[in-house]
Amino acid sequence: MKDMSKRLAELPKLAEEAKKESKKYFANLKRRTPKNLDVVIQELHDAEFKKTDCLACGNCCKTTSPIFTEKDIERISKHLKMKVVDFESQYLERDSDDFMVLKSAPCTFFDDSDNSCFIYDVRPKACSEYPHTNRKKFVQITELTLHNTEICPAAYNIVEALKKKLPLRSNKKVRRS
Repeated sequence: MKDMSKRLAELPKLAEEAKKESKKYFANLKRRTPKNLDVVIQELHDAEFKKTDCLACGNCCKTTSPIFTEKDIERISKHLKMKVVDFESQYLERDSDDFMVLKSAPCTFFDDSDNSCFIYDVRPKACSEYPHTNRKKFVQITELTLHNTEICPAAYNIVEALKKKLPLRSNKKVRRS
């Protein structure tokens, strides 16, 4: 756990240092998307999560709120034996993008004694898919992924591995002498 604490303390600085390069990389990736991108990103995601234990981290739960869909709200309300309207008024609010999110961070359902989740089996879809690095059409979520590299050490590692695995060369004209 101590190694993870150190890693989490370093992550914002590492992500910030890599941000400019990553933005440029993703812009090039959008212009010239390799046919095998989704396969490669899935392989990198799987390899990273073989060695990453989210319970050793929990940073996403400590710092951000997932978006709660209507289905999420209905499922969690039922699990908590609450009326939807009561669940929403107690735990959720609309953000500036008109999404339903938690009123506070860390997550209300997060247990910081062991980084577990009280509603894990019925957690929001956004939580179960986080950090979204195994999504099909990955090229469509590069902005989200870039943001997640600041929060999730695994997302950061996956992006850095992707840049090595699929290096993109720019179309700079080379002067030949």
